[in-house]
Amino acid sequence: MEKRKNLRRALSVVAVIGVMLFTVWAERHMDAFQVRLIHMWGIYVILVSSFNLIYGFTGQFSLAHAGLTAIGAYTVALLTLSPEAKQVSFMLAPPVWPISVVQWPFVPSLLLGGLLTAVVGFVIGAPALRVHGDYLLITTFGFSEIIRLLLCNVPGVCNGAMGLKGIPKNTNLAWVWGLAIITIFATKRLVDSSYGRALRCIREDEIAAEAVGVNLSFHKIMAFVFSSFFVGIAGGLLANLLGTVAPSTFKPDLSYAVITMAVLGGVQSLTGGVVAAGIYAITSELLRTIESPRQIFGINYPGMPGLRALTFAVLLLLLILFYRRGLMGATEFSWDSVFSRVQRLFGKAKSGGEEA
Repeated sequence: MEKRKNLRRALSVVAVIGVMLFTVWAERHMDAFQVRLIHMWGIYVILVSSFNLIYGFTGQFSLAHAGLTAIGAYTVALLTLSPEAKQVSFMLAPPVWPISVVQWPFVPSLLLGGLLTAVVGFVIGAPALRVHGDYLLITTFGFSEIIRLLLCNVPGVCNGAMGLKGIPKNTNLAWVWGLAIITIFATKRLVDSSYGRALRCIREDEIAAEAVGVNLSFHKIMAFVFSSFFVGIAGGLLANLLGTVAPSTFKPDLSYAVITMAVLGGVQSLTGGVVAAGIYAITSELLRTIESPRQIFGINYPGMPGLRALTFAVLLLLLILFYRRGLMGATEFSWDSVFSRVQRLFGKAKSGGEEA
């Protein structure tokens, strides 16, 4: 048993090293479009994993992801922009002090973006998580929209609706996927701990969980703050990938996209979230070409703006109606399942050889 446990750990380490080596290779040898897809895949993995913790494992349906992502994105953008770039970007009003003079390196900015988003997550979660069901959904959606509208109405801090441009593109595949792996690992460790068992109790029956001594308020807020930290990290990575952010980037569509990926993969499966994030990232870019006007076989095709949103809305509806478990349900990838399948495969091959 101990040997198998050590083997699983060794294989996991090898797999992580393999992923990181692939990111380095991809950055150097793949074209810009493919690299962009892999970037977005990794950022979506962070967002979906954080949503699965709140909804899949704690049972609290939240629509705050778009607003929380905006907090992380704007924090990192404002900290990494040089004072000279801020003077050029801020057209509606001059940047206020200390924003006008501060400039931090990428890593501390990303960390502070995650921490600040966690603080905002606590401010949102403390009152919002007192309600349940549809009321929680409406409350978190309202908070998310309040954040977006605040960004539009503080021109001295966020440059209003014009957003920020010229953000240094410090993000690379190693950073994105390294942080995605850390997010999955940290979430998995939390879910498998005693706190995770308490979160599952809350998901199944809050009254029964409280009866056996689970502090509902503490565990709900802890999960929300933990999730918010990684949402802020994803927002910071997104800002440094795009090089520009605006309040329009963080409309409710972003929250709906995260929900679609979570349902597609399985809300109780981190592995399913990884797979679904890749499917969404690739499909979204493929559908972008359909939205643009082009000429097909000599016929002018006007394009269909909004087709991606419509397609994923229909997909989400079909999943909810006919395939609620998603691709993975509550199943996670494990080396034990790989071992058992290999043993069965070799067992069949051996028995076939003996019959021959």
